[in-house]
Amino acid sequence: MPPSAATEHFPTPGRASGPHAPVSWILSGAYVSLDDLARLRIPTARGPSATAAAPWHGERAAPVRGRGMDFDEVRPYQPGDDLRSIDWRVTARKGKPHTKVFREERERPTLIVVDQTRSMFFGSQGRLKSVLAAEIAATTAWRALAAQDRVGGLVLDQSGVRVFKPLRREAAVLRVLAALVEANRALDADPEPGEGASEATTEGGDAWWRLVAPLLRIAGVNHRIVIVSDFLGASATLPDPHGAALDALAGIARHNEVELHFVHDPLERELPPAGRYHVTDGERRESFHSGDGGLRSAYRARFDGHLRTLEQTASRSGMRLTQASTA
Repeated sequence: MPPSAATEHFPTPGRASGPHAPVSWILSGAYVSLDDLARLRIPTARGPSATAAAPWHGERAAPVRGRGMDFDEVRPYQPGDDLRSIDWRVTARKGKPHTKVFREERERPTLIVVDQTRSMFFGSQGRLKSVLAAEIAATTAWRALAAQDRVGGLVLDQSGVRVFKPLRREAAVLRVLAALVEANRALDADPEPGEGASEATTEGGDAWWRLVAPLLRIAGVNHRIVIVSDFLGASATLPDPHGAALDALAGIARHNEVELHFVHDPLERELPPAGRYHVTDGERRESFHSGDGGLRSAYRARFDGHLRTLEQTASRSGMRLTQASTA
């Protein structure tokens, strides 16, 4: 991946895996600030190099407003063709007028969906998933703005979703990031009474259900939608007529370019080294021995099953899937 101003200053060892790997993460800890996310900005470029220098921006050409400048083919001149598009060299060689045909590049606004629900408030390798998700979202937003795209976002938290329509202004990106910071700092390791971690996991499907409706409203066609989450609860069955959130995203992908950034932590994939451990969700306390082979296998199978569901859904619907680990 070509270096960019955003990646040159990432000293920490975190990595992403997938078609755009490797990427190093700079943010760490349990929370982010607006200053943290603002310093991830890359200089705004006015030329085509803005897209070339922007990993995660996709492989499409930079948007061109008005007549597209992406050359497609040369064909015989037809009445009504723009005389300025005549290819004089081909015309002279063939003895008949030929014109250049350009494929119009339509503007594709970027919508960044970032998950800051309770399941994201977890990490064992220097940063929480919520922090890593915030960094990916911010970096994506700044790169899209540098490519002169309109940028908007949806911030999902425990209470609902905040929606920001795409605009081509720095202030618009900062509004999305400010809402992201607010949701991030509202996450707490000590849930309110009766709101344990297991209950939050169960309610993950409800949180995704709250996301689907506004996303359907704001993303009509020809949007680039970047979703950063652990996707826990996204495959749960939702109230009719939506079905599972992943199925709804697959439907949205029929008319939009959808990228899924799956954020996870090594401790979600593998239990810690053999030994007896005590864990709590703030209300209950449990003990287990991680040396139990059956327990380790079942634990790994649960993670692998979740990842397989994401991979199958992405492959079936043409969505791009990238993994990003806190490690």
